[in-house]
Amino acid sequence: MNQTKTLLLIVAMTGLLVWMGDMLGGRSGMVLALAIGLVMNGVSYFFSDKIVLASYGAQPVTREQAPELHAIVANLAQRAGLPMPRIAIIPEDTPNAFATGRNPDHAVVAVTEGIMRVLSRPELEAVIGHELGHVKNRDILIGSLAAVLAQAIMFLSRMAMWVSPRDEEGRSNPLAGIAIMILGPLAAFLLQMAVSRSREYMADDYSAHLTGRPDLLASALERLHSYNQQLPMHAAEPATAHMMIVNPLSGGGLMSLFSTHPPMAVRVERLRRMPVEAR
Repeated sequence: MNQTKTLLLIVAMTGLLVWMGDMLGGRSGMVLALAIGLVMNGVSYFFSDKIVLASYGAQPVTREQAPELHAIVANLAQRAGLPMPRIAIIPEDTPNAFATGRNPDHAVVAVTEGIMRVLSRPELEAVIGHELGHVKNRDILIGSLAAVLAQAIMFLSRMAMWVSPRDEEGRSNPLAGIAIMILGPLAAFLLQMAVSRSREYMADDYSAHLTGRPDLLASALERLHSYNQQLPMHAAEPATAHMMIVNPLSGGGLMSLFSTHPPMAVRVERLRRMPVEAR
């Protein structure tokens, strides 16, 4: 269901881009916006691991430096049929984790120092299973595609300040211009956030089936959420917060529409309804 939802959201973003491009500059306007988005996000996609790891000060660790963590990742990667990812540790007390890298052969799993102190080994395994789910599902690629479309829509919205949209008879359409400038970027942002939330659900499901212990992921998420509310990450930024298993910038109520992560209560409830599988 979440795969279908992701596809529909991407189609919706593409449709919005086509409509805005046609209103402002026909096919050439749409192509120009898409090309700019591809260039901007292509660089981010290919160098995402280096950029994100550097922004959080994450340090790669060897098997000798973190034997237990390496053992957990190696065991789950083998079970998932994935290449062994690189492992990095973030010098941060707030417990959290993320995965990055453009494909399974270039994946990196990063965890904070805090998460290794706070969680039990089985809970940490469930978290690593979630991150490997992002790798398996190629969520960096999906996220990059959504970002390309969003960037292109943002570019067209700025064009509307200088180029007046035209109707079918070639007359100026100021109302369409206002809609493109204001509603276009908002719609693109909401759709991009919805794509991110659907991928989080899929990673939760993947961990539940990989480890057979959805209850452990549920307890880990509850604990991580509580710690992140009490001890926010100093290095967390909106541009990279979506990568974390627990969003350090999340909000409740109406703000959940603008969050890259589903509501924690919903995630936990879904996991608790799943059966525990013997391993």
